[in-house]
Amino acid sequence: MRQFIKSDAVGGIVLLAVAVLAVLWANAVPDSYAAFVHAALPIPGLALPLEWVINDVLMVVFFLSVGLEIKRELISGELAGMRRAALPLVAAAVGLAVPAAIYVAVTWHEPALIRGWAIPAATDIAFAVGVLALLGSRVPPSLKVFLLALAILDDLGAIVIIALFYSADLAVPSLLAAAVCVSILVLFNRSAVRPLWPYLIVGIALWFSIVASGIHPTVAGVLLAMTIPLRLPPLAKGRAGVGLSPQSPLVRLSHTLHPWTTFAILPLFALTNAGVSLHGLSLSALLAPLPLAIALGLFLGKQLGIFTAVALMVRGRIAPHPAGATWMQIYGVAVLCGIGFTMSLFIGLLAFGGSSVLANEVRLGVLAGSLASALVGFAVLRFAPPLR
Repeated sequence: MRQFIKSDAVGGIVLLAVAVLAVLWANAVPDSYAAFVHAALPIPGLALPLEWVINDVLMVVFFLSVGLEIKRELISGELAGMRRAALPLVAAAVGLAVPAAIYVAVTWHEPALIRGWAIPAATDIAFAVGVLALLGSRVPPSLKVFLLALAILDDLGAIVIIALFYSADLAVPSLLAAAVCVSILVLFNRSAVRPLWPYLIVGIALWFSIVASGIHPTVAGVLLAMTIPLRLPPLAKGRAGVGLSPQSPLVRLSHTLHPWTTFAILPLFALTNAGVSLHGLSLSALLAPLPLAIALGLFLGKQLGIFTAVALMVRGRIAPHPAGATWMQIYGVAVLCGIGFTMSLFIGLLAFGGSSVLANEVRLGVLAGSLASALVGFAVLRFAPPLR
């Protein structure tokens, strides 16, 4: 857990730097930036658009990494057991619903925009943890764990939303092929197959099937992650009889992927998707329905939903109060959850990818809401008095 938080803290700083670079590049040399974003990879005999490779191939690897972390936390981590998972689970659910409701309330009179209702629903783990890292010991460890667990559940909710609401018309034969691939992967898991290469080979076939089926290909990464074994078979246990070990296929794959997703895939995604044009930017542009709905959903919706859920759960004695944390510090973490950068941009791309105008408004709203959440959340946690 400490290694994950430390890595994501550095990754959040890198992601911020790349996002700033994308905005500067898109405004200083817009033609050069547009040429980069729409370029094709120089592969002989193939014309693969860079955007497609990043969004439909590399982001599958990112979702695979997220899926592995979700599974590990659900089985043996901070989300194992209903009592431990209750607080972040309910907070994540309400934190998904309230921003979506605010978005719909702002855009209800423009039906074409309703499709983006899920854009402000998810929290960016890397950015949020990065801000916490800057605060050091001012934030109790219990809140760092709570934020990580909540963000992981947020990602799980976003994955379900993408699968259910942002997939094209479904092709039944391809769905059946995907089901066969998943069945083979489950068989590998049940048979305690330890080498990773059989899972990865079938995972590639699963990706092709998912792409052909009309479901967004990132779902393939999550399905593959759910079948990678976390626990070793009895004969492979060490002398202490411990079933969890760095030799676990899930742990090995997670450790391998995490640096690549944190320091390569997510920065590439940010570089190609965060370049919002600020030319002609005015207050009226920020107050347009789409960016306003996203910004309000992230900044107000997240903190309102999460803080209310935590307060009701703790006051009702359904879940324990985070150890060593004041209510002001809990509120500060709830505000930080409004940083929705990566997943919000990704869902916005799925919702309005065909419109350059709406895509730019999505970027503007995401950046505005995330920046406000980061600054206010940091200020609250920086000046909140510690528990006496």
